[in-house]
Amino acid sequence: MAIDISITDIAERQLRGLPARTADPGGIHPGQTRRTTDHRIQRLRPNPLAEFELRVGDLRVLYNVTGDEVVLLIVGRKVGNKLIVEGEEFHGHRDNPIEPSGGELSGDAG
Repeated sequence: MAIDISITDIAERQLRGLPARTADPGGIHPGQTRRTTDHRIQRLRPNPLAEFELRVGDLRVLYNVTGDEVVLLIVGRKVGNKLIVEGEEFHGHRDNPIEPSGGELSGDAG
């Protein structure tokens, strides 16, 4: 079964903003984003942004799976217990779910 990978403009900008060493997660291929048995993939608590988090070193990718499509939403780095996206701490995936407005991404990634 073919899996389509989409990346939001925001996530693409964030990925391009990472240092070259960090931006190449190496060893990750599209089929892995659907397997929750992989220790690098965590299902997140219900939140307004993403259902899954892929962890590779200090790189974090927040994404959703809809049918046969994987949509990459946010790319950042884990520093201690903080997710740093574009140089700032990101909070859009925290526990307190709110209704997303019109499918837009919410959070501090702006």
